[in-house]
Amino acid sequence: MKDATNPRSLVLDILLAVDRDGEFSHIAIRNTLDKYRWLPRRDRAFIKRVSEGTIERMIELDYIINACSSTKVSKMKPVIRAILRSAVYQLKYMDSVPDPAVCNEAVCLAVKRGFSGLRGFVNGVLRAVSREMDHIVYPSEEQEPVRALSVKYSVPEWMAARFLQVYGWDRSLSILESFLNRKNLCVRVDINRKSPEEVRQSLESLGIRATPHEPLSYALDLDGYDVPEEIPEFAEGILYMQDPSSMMVAELAQPREGDFVLDVCAAPGGKSLHIAQMMHGTGLVEARDLTEYKVEMIRENIIRCRAKNVRAVLWDALVPDPESEQKADLVIADLPCSGLGVIGRKPDIKYRMTEARIQELSGLQRRMLDIVCRYVKPGGTLMYSTCTMTEEENRQNAEWFIREHPDFLLISEHQFLPDEGCDGFYIAKISRQ
Repeated sequence: MKDATNPRSLVLDILLAVDRDGEFSHIAIRNTLDKYRWLPRRDRAFIKRVSEGTIERMIELDYIINACSSTKVSKMKPVIRAILRSAVYQLKYMDSVPDPAVCNEAVCLAVKRGFSGLRGFVNGVLRAVSREMDHIVYPSEEQEPVRALSVKYSVPEWMAARFLQVYGWDRSLSILESFLNRKNLCVRVDINRKSPEEVRQSLESLGIRATPHEPLSYALDLDGYDVPEEIPEFAEGILYMQDPSSMMVAELAQPREGDFVLDVCAAPGGKSLHIAQMMHGTGLVEARDLTEYKVEMIRENIIRCRAKNVRAVLWDALVPDPESEQKADLVIADLPCSGLGVIGRKPDIKYRMTEARIQELSGLQRRMLDIVCRYVKPGGTLMYSTCTMTEEENRQNAEWFIREHPDFLLISEHQFLPDEGCDGFYIAKISRQ
């Protein structure tokens, strides 16, 4: 097999794209799997498993490497660092390849990438890891609880400390474990076109396991598929990939037929399409976003899902739109946030986010809410939501908004946590009087 399509070489490219070039992991993995769709299913599964696992467990992997290497991970060249991380992940979490083979493949990869002078170093570190793996001492949960959680679950120490403060020890463990658990793909069925049972039977005829996701009658958890885009119902727009917590925005909003709905930060369009389907093709959903790239994503999904009552519009939510003031029956404000609730699907978020950035995002949300609330007509509804779990971006902002806008009333608020079988998500339903 040529190095260009060697699964470990492709894993290395993904890790470098994420660690060195700053690309989001889910995008790097998806782009690689799309480009090499012709590879055997076993190789594609290996690429996905090792790439995702290495990124998810990176802090723990670095801890193990540092325990067995005279050169610390932070001082290594990006290529060598990525090779060692992926190899250590295989040594610790995958039994399908013998340890000597993992070490040899890593050495060969280092040589092929122009680091033949470091072949001895790579080999020595990995042999030491293989030999000492079961004897490496992890931080004590009793003496260093924050550091212990950080290493065991590969989250920054500030994040471990925040979770412990808010949720306590047991709930923090449950949440952090959920980030690392394998998750089935959840899809929403367009029940205007096909019933969930019809879809389930069709999928199972293809060898794809489809399990109803209670209590949402139109949601299915899928397992046993290769490429979602190759599922006929997905290509036809009958299925849309969406987490159950995200579906709850439309479920709680309860749009009515004929409503005018503004979704102010809509890409890629899941909530807009869900609401449009709940309105049975009536009314209008205007799905807005900041860049042409994001608006094009919405347009592609509108076409695929055959939504006649949705239009995509380029608009910055921070720019007031006088023409839309008090025109909307429903405004969906799923605002930019730290994304801590979706770490289980986008693990590199935990390495990018900081406490300072959380405060910035909280302020950004307030500025957006101040503007987009103007579009809600009297008697209309504002749905404020985020895919995170920080008080600053959720409840505190909802409380601030109600204080600053006395003509709005908080109807209900809901916090979903990742250990409840969904993404971490916050939703506040607010009515204009």
